[in-house]
Amino acid sequence: MTSFSDQTFHIKAAKRMDRLPTQFFAQLVQKTNARIAEGHDVINLGQGNPDLPTPSNIVAALQEAAANPMYHRYPPFSGYRFLKEAVATRYKEDYNVVLDPDTEVAVLFGGKTGLVEISQILLDKGDVCLVPDPGYPDYWSGVALAEAEMVMMPLEASNAFLPDYSALSAADLERAKLMFLNYPNNPTSATAPLSFYEDTVQFAAKHNIVVASDFAYGAIGFDGQQPISFLQTPGAKEVGVEFYTMSKTYNMAGWRVAFAVGNAEIIRLINLMQDHMYVSLFGAVQAAAATALTDSQQSVRDLSATYERRRNALFAGLEQIGWQATKPAGSFFAWLPVPAGYTSATFADIVLEQANVVVAPGIGFGKHGEGYVRVGLLSSEERLVEAVTRIGQLKLF
Repeated sequence: MTSFSDQTFHIKAAKRMDRLPTQFFAQLVQKTNARIAEGHDVINLGQGNPDLPTPSNIVAALQEAAANPMYHRYPPFSGYRFLKEAVATRYKEDYNVVLDPDTEVAVLFGGKTGLVEISQILLDKGDVCLVPDPGYPDYWSGVALAEAEMVMMPLEASNAFLPDYSALSAADLERAKLMFLNYPNNPTSATAPLSFYEDTVQFAAKHNIVVASDFAYGAIGFDGQQPISFLQTPGAKEVGVEFYTMSKTYNMAGWRVAFAVGNAEIIRLINLMQDHMYVSLFGAVQAAAATALTDSQQSVRDLSATYERRRNALFAGLEQIGWQATKPAGSFFAWLPVPAGYTSATFADIVLEQANVVVAPGIGFGKHGEGYVRVGLLSSEERLVEAVTRIGQLKLF
C-alpha cells in the first residue's frame, strides 16, 4: 500500500490567476521596508494611504452601533436602505443629482471591489475595455479576470491629462463595451471640466460604451473649486455609473465601504453579482457610514483644506530646489516630472537610496506614466518640506 507521503501532490492554479498583472508597487513596498529595517528615517510619499484618523463622530457611531444586536445578524444582501438613502442625500446636497436609493445605489466592499467587479459584469472574452494610461492598476486586474482586452487611452499634459476620443480606432470602438475614467485623477491629479463629461456622454451613447467613473477623490478640490461628478452631466445615468469610496473623503480606508451610483440596470447587475459573493457589510459599519454622509460635512472641508496647505508647502519647496511642476487641482497626489537623464524608476531608486524618500514611479501606472513620479500629500507639511530638502541636496535639478 502506497502511503500518502510517498505521493506528489500538485496545486495547479486556474489560468485566470496567470492573467493577473504583476503588482508593481509590491516591489516598492519591499524596497521601502528594507530601508526602514536598516534603521533609516524614511519619508514615504509613494503610497495612497490616508494618514489622518477617521472623524470622531463616525467612530462614535460605529461604537454605538456595534453594541446593537440587530447588527450582529446577517444584513440585507444588498445593504441597509438607510445607507442608500444617506448616499442619495449626499449626492443631492453636493451635486444636485437625484438618485433612487432602491434602484440606483449599490453598497460595495470598498471602491476597489466595485472597480474589479464591473469588468466581470459587463465584459466577455475578446471584448475591449478603454483604460486611461496612466491609471489605477486595478482596472487592469478586472479586465484580465474577464479575459477581455485593454485599449489604452493616453493621458498627456498637452491635453490636460484627458483622453482624446478622436484618437481611438473604429475597430477598437466597435468592440469596446466599457470605459474607465477617474477625475480628480490618480496619478496625474488632473480634474475634468463639465464640457469633457458632456463630450463623454455623447461619445458613450454613440458607441454603446458603458462609462465607469472612478470618483474616489471627489471631495478633494483646491483653490475654491469642487470637483465635478460625472453624474452631474445630462444623460450620464443613461450610459454609466460612478464609484465613490468613503476611504478618502472621511479617512475610512480601513473600513472598506464604498458605493456605486447611476444606471439602474448596471446597479442591478452589481447587486446580483454581490448576492453570490457577500451578504453585505457589517451593519454597524453601514450605520457609521450613514452618519458620515448625513452629519455635518465640516470635517470633509477641513480635510481638503489640510491637503491644500500641504500642496502649497510642497510646491514652495519644489520651487526652491528648481523642480518645476504643475500644482494639482484635486486629489491628494502631485504628478512631478523627473529630471533629464532619468527614468521614473531610476529616479525613484536614487531618491530612496540617497535621500530616504519614497516616490511612486510613473511607469507603474502605465506606459504613458513614464517620465513622472507620483508624490502623496499624506505626510505633515514639515515632513513634505524635509523630503523636498533632502531631494534638493542631491543636486539633480
